[in-house]
Amino acid sequence: MKRSYSQTSSKELKMGPGANDEGFMDVDGQHAPEPSTTVAVVGAGPSGLMLASNLVRYGIKTTLLDDRPDRTSTGKADGMQPKTIETFKQLRLADDLLRKGVKVYDISFWESAVDKPLQRTGRQIHYPNHVGASDPYILLAHQGMIEDVLIQDMEERGVSVSRSSPFIECSKSATNGKVNVVYEDAITKKPQTLEADYLIGCDGARSKVRPYIPEAKLIGEVTNASWGVLDGVIETDFPDLWSKVAVRTHHAGSILWIPRERNMTRLYVELSSKDGDRMDKSLATAEYVMNKAKEAMAPYTLEWKSIEWFGNYVVSQRVANHFADAELQLFIAGDAGHCHSALAAQGANTSMHDSFNLAWKLNLVARDLAPRSLLATYEEERKKIAQDLINFDAEHVKAFTEGDEALARNFDENIRFISGVGAEYSPNILNKLGSTPLPPASSVNHLKPGALLTPARVSRFIDANPIDIQLDIHLLSQFRIYMFVPNMHAAAPFLSSLCSHIQSSSSVLSRATMHANKSYAANPPPHAPLDDYAQLDRYTPVSKLFTYALVTRTAKCEAEISSLPALLQASRWTFYLDDVMPGGGCTEKWLGDVAGDEVVIVNVRPDGYVGSIGRFGDVVAGSGERGKKAGEWLDEYYGGFLKG
Repeated sequence: MKRSYSQTSSKELKMGPGANDEGFMDVDGQHAPEPSTTVAVVGAGPSGLMLASNLVRYGIKTTLLDDRPDRTSTGKADGMQPKTIETFKQLRLADDLLRKGVKVYDISFWESAVDKPLQRTGRQIHYPNHVGASDPYILLAHQGMIEDVLIQDMEERGVSVSRSSPFIECSKSATNGKVNVVYEDAITKKPQTLEADYLIGCDGARSKVRPYIPEAKLIGEVTNASWGVLDGVIETDFPDLWSKVAVRTHHAGSILWIPRERNMTRLYVELSSKDGDRMDKSLATAEYVMNKAKEAMAPYTLEWKSIEWFGNYVVSQRVANHFADAELQLFIAGDAGHCHSALAAQGANTSMHDSFNLAWKLNLVARDLAPRSLLATYEEERKKIAQDLINFDAEHVKAFTEGDEALARNFDENIRFISGVGAEYSPNILNKLGSTPLPPASSVNHLKPGALLTPARVSRFIDANPIDIQLDIHLLSQFRIYMFVPNMHAAAPFLSSLCSHIQSSSSVLSRATMHANKSYAANPPPHAPLDDYAQLDRYTPVSKLFTYALVTRTAKCEAEISSLPALLQASRWTFYLDDVMPGGGCTEKWLGDVAGDEVVIVNVRPDGYVGSIGRFGDVVAGSGERGKKAGEWLDEYYGGFLKG
């Protein structure tokens, strides 16, 4: 059913209860001009900050409203999964968190029974090699530390969070189609209106933005399972204090132990009653939770030297039926779109990747480089991940009650998804299944559309540095086009023809590049001190929309940048030699067998997901024609969602 704003005869189209078209005055009683922005974000938690900080980096005018007077100082979300760590590395924001956080590589299982005391029943590496994570650990750092990194990055680019500015309501203007966002001014405490092209609610499970998306609501169950959460410094003789630990007892429920920064430990303590009824939240005090934990951990001693944060939550497993309105101007992200337990450290991770997905799409649409219809892929892709998460979470919470064997099996079956590496999208205009046959399903390292790049090592030709190829190119809201050319000399005519087509006036990539370069020249991204060391222009020397990369098995002594077409000569910082990994190297790992007379092209989206893969054989015979065909294949893919 089509969702739209209800039509009215007034100046505005009403979007929810309480909307009005009053004029707002300043302290002198004069009508103040309505400020405007491109994107208004409500909520400065991990999801809102990830969205806003990326948009600010891209040069999109962004306003971030938050109802709190200050940032998060303690507690809340605390676990960064491998994919999130990788994302922060790609954003050049991981160093401080890696230095201050705690890395957890293993998990141990403990259990007691009526006839058996509490004892360890197993131990395993949290992320074994087959997961394909470049950072095979959970990084523990409280939510405020993550927020601080994103806030600082924004502030260095001239944008701050608007604190004590709660969202009130919104309406859509019938005059220009923009969204009028009403919020409470932090100083005057009076309503103010912000005109925006887009409004995104990153304001939690009780989102005030979500009701303005017609028919949008959370669908699912609120369970009777409840947990108390304690962050503090513990004195104990329990031997696995510095591992992640899942404890299940026959008499006092379950506990999840997680090491934390600054010598702290987080305990999730199950509070549901033995008959399965939900516990009265008023009774779930910090003291009650500590006593419950002591009872469960006996005969081991457990004392708190200090407590930094205490929380209590009821497990809710729900997904919003809509993440956007029909006009693709209102969106929700993070907990506003999905709720679940905190036991597998998924909430902040999934929420930030909601925003990561939406940010680059908003950038392209706001710059008129892509039609607004591109934004429809946000709900399509992230709603799938949210539903996958809820399905996993229901199994995960159930496994906690069934015992160590069930819990260990649950981890094994879902470990790639838990890490974030295995979160995959279905085919759509961005994730195109083409003529290239997919690799065997058992090979998790082989690339496929809708999946992430997996870790691989190559060396940069220009400085001989061995690098992680999936991390080396900085994320600037641009697509990456990798050309895998086992034999540079055999493929020279193919590359010449391909690059000539890409740069011709008839090419979608050429026209899109021209528009993008004009847009970025007129509205450049703001500069931060961090950027001085990154030399970002290295990665977009030809186009602000595409980074071209060449990967070859040709020996360095037989390769020269000057022998490449001009397009690739300009892209010298993304010219790679596949000479670091044993065997077939990165080429073999990502693509399987690639013969010397073949070229494989991999299109990678701005968020690191593979968009499409093309394989072109017989590049020596008739190579000029094959190169042109490859260029037309690129035009077909990018022409499906870019304005050219």
